[in-house]
Amino acid sequence: MQREFRKYTVDFTNVKYYLEMHAVIRESLEFPVYYGNNWDACWDCLKEIAGEPVHIRIIGMENIEKRFPTSAKYFLDLLKDFKNYDNKKYADITQIEIVDSNSGKISILE
Repeated sequence: MQREFRKYTVDFTNVKYYLEMHAVIRESLEFPVYYGNNWDACWDCLKEIAGEPVHIRIIGMENIEKRFPTSAKYFLDLLKDFKNYDNKKYADITQIEIVDSNSGKISILE
């Protein structure tokens, strides 16, 4: 029996401030209210959903890359680590797409 993907959409299109970026991550990925608004907390919360079929769609990443380039890279690195968590054990049940909000072009995170 194939399990259904839990689907999340993270939309950074209108984010202007660093803490707003983390609020979008917390709300979109349904992290707990005590999420610490930092990358260690993000990783800890991502690990909590590892092992389930997950589909994450990220919209407006180009906005984050422009405003917070170091944070954008760190977030993408965390998502890559999440996809390949536990020595690629969950890579087949984790889908992460990045949608350019201007062109609509979709990139798949490997």
